[in-house]
Amino acid sequence: MNVLLLNGSPHAAGCVYTALSEVAGALNRNGIETSIYQMGTAPVRGCVACRQCAETGLCAFDDDPCNEIIGLVKAADGLVVGSPVYYAGANGAICALLDRVFFAAARKCFAHKPAAAVVSCRRGGAGSAFDRLNKYFTISGMPVVPSQYWNSVHGRTPDEVLQDLEGLQTMRTLGNNMAWMLKSIQAGGVPVPEREASIMTNFIR
Repeated sequence: MNVLLLNGSPHAAGCVYTALSEVAGALNRNGIETSIYQMGTAPVRGCVACRQCAETGLCAFDDDPCNEIIGLVKAADGLVVGSPVYYAGANGAICALLDRVFFAAARKCFAHKPAAAVVSCRRGGAGSAFDRLNKYFTISGMPVVPSQYWNSVHGRTPDEVLQDLEGLQTMRTLGNNMAWMLKSIQAGGVPVPEREASIMTNFIR
C-alpha cells in the first residue's frame, strides 16, 4: 500500500514539508510506503470549464502538474494534501490545481480512497484553510481520515514547527489512523456501496 502526500507549498523543505514528513514517518512505521510530491513554483492554470475532461478523464491543459498528479492519485491507496495558509485559506496555486484534478477524475477514480488535509500557519487561519481542502474529498466520496485535533501545525519556519509538539503529535496520529484505515479496507472484503445515478437540482423555475 502507498500514500501520496502532495506538498502545496512553494518551499520544498518548508513548514508544510515538515508536517507531511511527520505524517509519512508514522505511515512508514506502519508498513505503508509514501512519496511526497512537491508542486513547486511554476505557474498553475485555473479551470476554464471547457469540460473536455468529462470525455478523457484528463485536463485539456498539459503544461503543468495536473495530469501527472491525476495519475499519481489514481495509483495511490491514500492521499494527503498539505498547504500553507494564505489569508485564512489554502495556497491559491494548490486550489487551482485541485479544482482541475478533482473535476477531471475524482468521480471516476477517487471514490472510497482515504484522504486527509494538512495545513501550516504562523498563527491563525488554519481552520478555514483546512475546511477548504476537505471539501475536495467529501464531494468525491473519499473517507476523510481523522486525527486527535484539526490537522495543523504552527510556526513561521520549519524549526518553529518542530517546537509545536502538539501539532507534530497530531500529524503522527493522522498517519497512524490512515494506516489503520487502509489496512482495514484491505482486510475487510466488504464491497463499496452501489452509487445511485447522479441527480442535479439547480433551483431555477
